[in-house]
Amino acid sequence: MTSTKAAAETFLAARRIAVTGVSRTPGSHGSNVVYQRLRDTGYEVFAVNPHAESVEGDPAYPDLTSIPGGVEAVVIGTRPDRAQATVEEAAGLGITQVWMHRSVDAGSVDPAAVTWGRAHGMTVIDGGCPLMFGTPSDRGHRIMCRFMTLTGRVPRTV
Repeated sequence: MTSTKAAAETFLAARRIAVTGVSRTPGSHGSNVVYQRLRDTGYEVFAVNPHAESVEGDPAYPDLTSIPGGVEAVVIGTRPDRAQATVEEAAGLGITQVWMHRSVDAGSVDPAAVTWGRAHGMTVIDGGCPLMFGTPSDRGHRIMCRFMTLTGRVPRTV
């Protein structure tokens, strides 16, 4: 096991990151916030939404496989019942860094997908948000991180 902080640092060292579940309606979904903030802090991000040609003014892709040049990491921001398919697709593409977004609710965490990913050599962060760590973080997310770590919504280790 590794600390979530260390896993987050490795995840955020990736420069090409896909964000699944980005909505066509800006501001309507947590994935959009993650997408925008990563983009605005210098990451090359790719929106994954099979029902959109573009989101946030950028091209959208129906799946990870369709992203030109691939990515190094994936933020899963869809419903938990879609996480398994994303983790399996990521593994098939050689992506080893996956973050299942979780705020105050269950978020995108699917325990079976977490177990599957880890059994297949992936680092799966099962909770919290990439905006709680490193360069993309802001004061509000850092405060939420402390509180959510205490309540178990952000794991201490992965």
